[in-house]
Amino acid sequence: MKKFFVFLLLIAGLCLVSIFAIEKSDPLGLRGQALRASFHEEVQGRLRLTWKKSPYPCRYRIDTYTKTTGRVDGSPEYHLLHTETTFTNSYVVPTGAIPMYYRVTPIGLFGALVAPSEPIANPDYTTPPVPVTISHYTPSAPASSMPFLLWHTVPGAVCYEVELLSEPPQTEGGIALSPNGHLESTREVFTNGWQADLRKYQQFTQLYWRVRALGLHLEPIGEFSKAEPLTIDWALTPPDAPLLNEYDRMPDFSMPLYPVYSWIPLHGITHYEVELLTQPPADEHGTEPSPQCAWHREVHSAANCYDEYARPYAGDYYWRVRALGPDGKTIGHYSDTAHFVMPERTHVRVALFGDSITHGGGAVSYPPSALEYSYATYLDFPAVNIGRSGDTSRMTLARFEQDVLPLRPQNLIILTGSNSLRDPGIKADDVIKDLARIKALCEANDIRPVFLTLMPIHPANIRYAFHTETDPLWHDKLNHINGYIKAQPYHIDLEPYFYDQRQMYLDPGLSIDGLHPDILGKMLMGEIINAHKDVLE
Repeated sequence: MKKFFVFLLLIAGLCLVSIFAIEKSDPLGLRGQALRASFHEEVQGRLRLTWKKSPYPCRYRIDTYTKTTGRVDGSPEYHLLHTETTFTNSYVVPTGAIPMYYRVTPIGLFGALVAPSEPIANPDYTTPPVPVTISHYTPSAPASSMPFLLWHTVPGAVCYEVELLSEPPQTEGGIALSPNGHLESTREVFTNGWQADLRKYQQFTQLYWRVRALGLHLEPIGEFSKAEPLTIDWALTPPDAPLLNEYDRMPDFSMPLYPVYSWIPLHGITHYEVELLTQPPADEHGTEPSPQCAWHREVHSAANCYDEYARPYAGDYYWRVRALGPDGKTIGHYSDTAHFVMPERTHVRVALFGDSITHGGGAVSYPPSALEYSYATYLDFPAVNIGRSGDTSRMTLARFEQDVLPLRPQNLIILTGSNSLRDPGIKADDVIKDLARIKALCEANDIRPVFLTLMPIHPANIRYAFHTETDPLWHDKLNHINGYIKAQPYHIDLEPYFYDQRQMYLDPGLSIDGLHPDILGKMLMGEIINAHKDVLE
């Protein structure tokens, strides 16, 4: 038996030597050739990336990147988001919320066989931007009288305009409503989906629809999508449950520690209840709350619910949503049930602590669960996000023991006080006292406090987006608070990167609402921190 095992080891060694010799000698002369990949359309808007299969045994590494802003000296051209491997010569590209780039590298037993392919861009992101439709209602799969019309998000869109037509538009694309076939349009769509009410058009068995993205002032930021045929079967029962909005997610999605739950609403309904469970509900699509419900909350919000509690305990969580009438009773049925997992998090290297700028979200309509609006997405190192929307500096301080200490982070990146800037009742010294107390708590618990300077704000845009006024002395407060932060041994200075050309306000190109950096702004935050990560242990 011993000789047999020696024989097997000898054969295995000879095989490895042979493979090594083949890979290094490259008898087919592939090493000088660059791998080339291309996209092919798949169903429901998904794209398949394909390439020529290598004649040598190998696996393929697919690296997913975003382009960096180019505004931070020394930053690379691309930021790596995700890496995955496959043994086939194709890869279905996940539906992401921002432009992404892909490189494919064939990997043998002893390393890369050839140089990686050139970065190839997802072609769904065009200039000017055009929404890519998800819903397709055909004669073989028709719509009911109240179908959900869905499309992929357009980065930076505050809302969308959907147009219904009785015939195809005279000209595809563009920014104008169609002069022929126009039935109705709405700009009151703040998610990437809308439940249409077609019951007034029962003289038709086929309609058309298209959608375009709008900015803060309802200005077009792109063109209409290609008109999509909409075949209708009036006998079908319309959907009566909200639709979970999980269509566009960043690679390696994880729910924030303070979760946010999002859905596509039912037509005309603005009152919903979300319930959270630690096991799937017994009645998946019922009308009554689950007896095992761990938490629930009613919201007068069309599409999002912010959990007021952190969910630090590792394990499985489930959530679903129902629409409510004025009497508090269910309209229709519960949605499908979504599932997310909270990992075990102790003794982490880096945690991110602060208000909504840390929690995430932006462009008015996107919640923190849209991770393209989280600066943590663009860091070169893993970090646990313990931001919470709505915090003043005092509120951030108050939850230090609850949210920071269980993680026992080596480094705590701190950004809080922007909401305090806006409030005339909060003085700069009040914020500084809160920051000093956070610093003292860090040092008492062997945590390195790394402060980020506050960014400027834009009062006029804040007023338009949120209908609130800003303390006229906000800039004096900013200078005073940032003076304290820049005197700390561990700090990173964000402020200079975020001014407009006049060096007065937050650059509207980085923040639509005048307070929360959008995708480009969150990318920039990540790149600045990456360039100064030597301050971290």
